[in-house]
Amino acid sequence: MTTSTVPPGSHDVSPLAAAIARNTDAGGLGKFLESYRWSVLAQYVQPTSLPRGHLLIAQGAQERALYFLESGDLKVDTKTSAGLVHLAILGPGTVVGEGSFFSGLPRNASVAAYSDCKVWEMSLSRFASLAHEHPSVALALSQALGAVLASRMLDMSKRLAVT
Repeated sequence: MTTSTVPPGSHDVSPLAAAIARNTDAGGLGKFLESYRWSVLAQYVQPTSLPRGHLLIAQGAQERALYFLESGDLKVDTKTSAGLVHLAILGPGTVVGEGSFFSGLPRNASVAAYSDCKVWEMSLSRFASLAHEHPSVALALSQALGAVLASRMLDMSKRLAVT
């Protein structure tokens, strides 16, 4: 008989936690969010597989979900008066949607699957539940996301990629 280490009502996020740990970007979550916290976070995220070309975030949208990328690549673009501007290709272990997640403002860029992807979504209501049930984990996640946001804001080439 095999014993599962995944709490009831949650998902196995160990591949996501491993991708985050491998991401060595300056604003990577792994530097600020310890992998052991993912056993709790697993109860608050929902996995989704995206085919290449699928639009994950639409520029101007009002929704506030946060997305963690386990595998594949995401393409970030923004429409300006001068036309479409390509901002970034993001790889496994990164997060998108942090700007609107915190601010409530419309999305300022579009994010699409550049290749087949697996993402994990955390809605604002799930984050509120996390904050109520596990405040120390919610605080750690908030601090990690704040560090990602600050890192992206400091890097002029990624400044517009805060979605």
